[in-house]
Amino acid sequence: MPRKYSVVCEDPLAADIEELAREYGISEQEVLHQLVEAGLEVCD
Repeated sequence: MPRKYSVVCEDPLAADIEELAREYGISEQEVLHQLVEAGLEVCD
């Protein structure tokens, strides 16, 4: 079952997320999803 999480970040990080979303033509939510997945893979 999917769960929702909330992320709070400073303006520079938010700008980076927005830039990635524009660059790859995906939503900011998808950028965050992919970043979390990639981070978790690194932890394994």
